[in-house]
Order: sequence, then structure tokens, then C-alpha cells
Amino acid sequence: MYFHDPATRPHKELLPGVRIRTFWGDKVLLSLVDLAPHAEVPTHTHPHEQAGTVLEGEAEMTVGGETRHLRPGDIYIVPGNVVHAVKNGAREARFLDVFSPVREEYKY
Repeated sequence: MYFHDPATRPHKELLPGVRIRTFWGDKVLLSLVDLAPHAEVPTHTHPHEQAGTVLEGEAEMTVGGETRHLRPGDIYIVPGNVVHAVKNGAREARFLDVFSPVREEYKY
């Protein structure tokens, strides 16, 4: 399938207040991440390289011990196996994450 409509894709809840909609090919996975107010993605690692941008809202992201306040348009790169976490602010936020290789557990 070449084209997708995110509005028709059901959400998958990863954690309380953290919902994703994913789209993938053979070597890359895109994830639209919706964060409820004050939602958190706790400190974690994975072997996948992750890149992304903030589409809406603001959040605090920590990567490899460095913390930044992110706003729409900000871009981040998380190398594989580097510790990272996200804490959302008082408003909803939306991120676009890109993973390579594909995170099989995010396919649904």
C-alpha cells in the first residue's frame, strides 16, 4: 500500500496518555505520537535509531543525559541504545517519530 490516511488509522495505546498510529515499509517505520497533558514516556532504550519532530504542543525530552524543551519544528535524533525519555506539558502534543529498522512491536 502506497498511501495512508492517518485519520482512519486506529490508535494503539503504549502507556497511559501515550497513543501511536504507525505506518511502515520494509526498512522504516513512521509513528504519529499523541501525548495527553502531563503524559510521560519513561526512561528507556531500544536498538532502533529514532528521529523525529514536534508537530504540535511542547514537551521536555532527555536524550543521553541532555534535556531540552521542545516546540513545534524542533528535531531530535536518538541513536540506538541511548537512554531517552519524554515528559509532556499541560497541553496535548503530537510528535512524528521515525524508526529504523522497523520496530516489529509497533506494527498492528
